[in-house]
Amino acid sequence: MENVIIVLVIAVLAFFGIRETVKHFKGQGECCGGGGYTPKKKKLKNVAFQKSFKVDGMKCENCKNRVMEAVNDIDHVSAKVDLKKGMMTVSYEEDVADEVIIAKLKRVGYDAAVI
Repeated sequence: MENVIIVLVIAVLAFFGIRETVKHFKGQGECCGGGGYTPKKKKLKNVAFQKSFKVDGMKCENCKNRVMEAVNDIDHVSAKVDLKKGMMTVSYEEDVADEVIIAKLKRVGYDAAVI
C-alpha cells in the first residue's frame, strides 16, 4: 500500500512539473509573468546612430518584450532585441545617455552594459 501512495505522489509531481515546463517554453511561464503580449514596434523618423548593449537576465520571449517596451518608452530611441544572443541594438534620433537606458532596464529587472 505504501508503494502505491509513493507512486501516486511521484506521478502527480511529474504531471505538474511537465505542465509547468510546457507553459514555460510557450512563453506562458511564471518566470516573467506569462506571455501573449507583443510590444508595439517604434519607428524613428531619422536614425542618427546605433549602439549595442549586452543585456543579462533575459530568459524567454516575455523578457525580450519587457526589455523592448522599457527602452521604446524612452523618447528618441528604439530597441531591437536578440534573445538568443542576449543583445539589444538601440537606434537613436538624438543623443541619450547610456545611463538612462541602463537605469530603465534595471527598473524592470535586467542588467545591461554598452558593448
